[in-house]
Amino acid sequence: MSSPALTSTHLLQLAGTKSPPPPPQPSQNQNRSLHPNLYPIPKSNKPLDLTVAWTSSISHHCRRGQLREAASKFTQMRLSGVEPNHVTLITLLSACSAFPSDGESFGPLIHAYARKLGFDILDVMVGTALVDMYAKCGQVEKARLCFDALKVRNSVSWNTMVDGYMRNGEIECAIELFDEMPKRDAISWTVFIDGFVKKGHFEEGLELFREMQISKLQPDYVTIIVVISACANLGALGLGMWIHRYILKQDFRNNVRVSNSLIDMYSRCGCIELAHQVFLKMSKRTLVSWNSMIVSFASNGFAEQCLEYFELMQKEFEPDGVSFTGALTACSHAGFVEEGLRYFDLMKRKHKISPRIEHYGCLVDLYSRAGRLEDAFSVVQNMTMKPNEVVLGSLLAACSVHGDIELAERLSNYISHLDPFDDSNFVLLSNVYAGEGRWDGASKVRRRMKALGIQKKPGISSIEIECGVHEFAAGDKSHVESDHVYEMLDLLSYHLKLCGYVPADVYEYD
Repeated sequence: MSSPALTSTHLLQLAGTKSPPPPPQPSQNQNRSLHPNLYPIPKSNKPLDLTVAWTSSISHHCRRGQLREAASKFTQMRLSGVEPNHVTLITLLSACSAFPSDGESFGPLIHAYARKLGFDILDVMVGTALVDMYAKCGQVEKARLCFDALKVRNSVSWNTMVDGYMRNGEIECAIELFDEMPKRDAISWTVFIDGFVKKGHFEEGLELFREMQISKLQPDYVTIIVVISACANLGALGLGMWIHRYILKQDFRNNVRVSNSLIDMYSRCGCIELAHQVFLKMSKRTLVSWNSMIVSFASNGFAEQCLEYFELMQKEFEPDGVSFTGALTACSHAGFVEEGLRYFDLMKRKHKISPRIEHYGCLVDLYSRAGRLEDAFSVVQNMTMKPNEVVLGSLLAACSVHGDIELAERLSNYISHLDPFDDSNFVLLSNVYAGEGRWDGASKVRRRMKALGIQKKPGISSIEIECGVHEFAAGDKSHVESDHVYEMLDLLSYHLKLCGYVPADVYEYD
């Protein structure tokens, strides 16, 4: 017998039932007819708790992302006269949070049922699950309504609401709520710091970490992973090394995830030797550990070591998409065209991994660096998905290097359809024209950008001095030491010209 489909009308009718019928007291044989699709239940002299049994079956589907099947089970449960408890509702709401594409329509129906029973305001766990569900479905205003309605709130409730604001970009609201928290624990700080780091506010995240330390709260390994990520994105090597020394004194110094983060941080700061040391000292390594080291070698130009570790890894683990991204990047940087094509074919044919956008990007870059621009363009044309700005940017940069204006013009159609308001590829296209002295073409691109209201975003450089990160943009004089910076630049420019350096023509943008 097929499971009845859950409809909004049907569930709302259930939610509106004034007093659900009491569950029957069936015999052991009757139990099977009430829920024939449940897992076999061990024989016991204790009476069977039907709510627990139904919830277990619903949880089975929720863990596998089968939200429709879980909803159907919930309908059968109610039609059988079995009353759900708070665990049943939390299970369903958690599934809605994990799979928001389905959860945004099903979650409010569960909310309606919880409201009828009073669970949404009287049970802090159900109320917090509702806050999390609405926040992860992008409905942060409804999440706040649920938060405000809770009669009792615990630290999890506060942390969940702060996280909800941060993940939806409501940073000011998150700061305001964080300041209102009656008590902040390590998790509260971690949620707050993580929110800033995920939104790209790395310096603010590190500043909050300093405030956490001042408040005498001990960070756990999750906090440390977030802070290491901020250091990696800023290239803050000094602070990253300080964090590493701190880790060596903690109980979680051998935590695999922390070590993986350190490898990534050292790699992105250009310290491949330190990344390698961390890898070698690990008592236990996962596939992520190997991938981190492989990608570290590849991104820092150590192609042979990358491919060596790619082969060594396969003695312990099956390579995944990230492993092949590292191998393909290494081949691209080293000019190993045939080897790169072999890995790409091996990935599809032997390991049955469907190429993703980053794999196609590596293939385009592989051909582009080797000067095989038509082959690279053929990859762009035959990709199973639309090329992104990284893929097109790689090929456009190669057109600039090789002076291939014709191919650059053919690529301009892809640029228009990709993101008509992104400045980066328009600038690259203009540079192709300017590099060949085609100022009419460069002016045409400039006029088109102006007509679309696109302005070139200023490039930003950063440097770390004594654990502090300083950022500079072209023409920027806001830094407190800007006078001394420009004096030094003038001096360097003078000495370069004495050595025969001639500045290249720079095409200016409004």
